Amino acid sequence: MKLNIHPRYQKVAFHDTSADQYFVIGSTIHTDRTVTLDGVSYPYVAIDISSASHPFYTGKQKAVGKDGRIAQFNRRFKGLGARK
Repeated sequence: MKLNIHPRYQKVAFHDTSADQYFVIGSTIHTDRTVTLDGVSYPYVAIDISSASHPFYTGKQKAVGKDGRIAQFNRRFKGLGARK
């Protein structure tokens, strides 16, 4: 294996900010921030969404109410189909 051409593979702490959960996963991502989890210091990367907060994995999908997108569409274009 050639020296100095491969990225550094290390354990990295990813923080899902919407669910406030940490995942320690091996990665080649580079960051200057660190966090200490269970007495071990890891490079830190904040993420917006992961399997802990994504609606597909959690089963908490948004319900469209009467003021949802369909109702808004019908209010905006209710007179277009009636023209003859």
